[in-house]
Amino acid sequence: MRQIYLDYNATTPIAPSVVEAMNPFLLDHFGNPSSSHSFGRAAKEAIEDARVRVAGLLGCDRDEIVFTGCGTESNNLAIKGIMYEQGLGGDGHFVTSAIEHPAVAKPAQFLERLGYDISIVGCDNQGVIDPTDVEAVLRPNTRLVSIMHANNEVGTIQPIREIAEICHARGILLHTDASQTVGKIPAMVDLLDVDLLTVAGHKFYGPKGIGVLFVRDGITLEPLLHGAAHENGMRAGTENTPYIVGLGQAAYMAMKCLDESGERMSKLRDRLQNELLNTIGPRLKVNSQRAERLPNTLSVSFTGVTGHELLSRVPELCASTGSACHSGTGFVSATLSAMGVSEADALGTIRLSVGWYTSEEEVDRAASLLIDAWEKLQAPV
Repeated sequence: MRQIYLDYNATTPIAPSVVEAMNPFLLDHFGNPSSSHSFGRAAKEAIEDARVRVAGLLGCDRDEIVFTGCGTESNNLAIKGIMYEQGLGGDGHFVTSAIEHPAVAKPAQFLERLGYDISIVGCDNQGVIDPTDVEAVLRPNTRLVSIMHANNEVGTIQPIREIAEICHARGILLHTDASQTVGKIPAMVDLLDVDLLTVAGHKFYGPKGIGVLFVRDGITLEPLLHGAAHENGMRAGTENTPYIVGLGQAAYMAMKCLDESGERMSKLRDRLQNELLNTIGPRLKVNSQRAERLPNTLSVSFTGVTGHELLSRVPELCASTGSACHSGTGFVSATLSAMGVSEADALGTIRLSVGWYTSEEEVDRAASLLIDAWEKLQAPV
């Protein structure tokens, strides 16, 4: 059975050139980057080369790049690092949205348990956050706002620059989780006007277990990990040289083909959407269809079935019922709930996300398999 992989928002395969770039630092150049001998210098130079490549993709200075262990760590470092920077004790206000990934939502809940004030803004029925809703909850003691660049489930792109203007007019910092956008659409930090930005390597053909936090020059964070002065003192621990090198190569590739790959993925996504709609018609609902979406992401609700039972009928299709981090549950996702999607439609939702290696043949086959499974589930027993 040949598998069709349409879960690129969950993770991407490692690009062959990324593996090729990593191999020498897994096998030969194994030195500690902090060592002064030739093995250490080789590792250090490779890390700095990767830092330059990531900075190029984000349009920032190399010294503003902090390598972390994953996107989740980057989010935690940004949020807790800013909120803790003036000391613990719950003296501060944090703002986020109802459609964030758990890597932002859970740190917010943790801060609330510590006594910090938390405000959560909603979204419209397309999954888009209104900047004026963010403005309405800001307070004199608001330290940080964290709004994702694009939603991982329905793909909606948020008005980050407009939110940044509101925040900066009040001297408030803005963080965005760009895990789903980096490598798919432009995510230049000056274009977005953000102060902190999260990157996850495995979302754009790099390895798992490596991430980045952009920290604009002049911003200070309280580190989560205390130890030696790695990463400008922001992230203690010996650097993961092979994975950093892989991330640098992935950033280089993404920068070269960003527009071309985005256009191709958009065509594939629309092809899949149209094939499903043309057969199923009004009994298929496309979530966030009227919003600006990631070019690769399609969230659809099948009437009369659950996403779990539908996908169980199509074992050759690799897709999810929502975010891979909380897919597999019978609960309505926070994103769909915030959008006002009915429970029945939410439970019948699946997320299909294409990528670099998706073909038209696979898209057509996936549509055919889903339609066939849906029709069989509708048939009377």
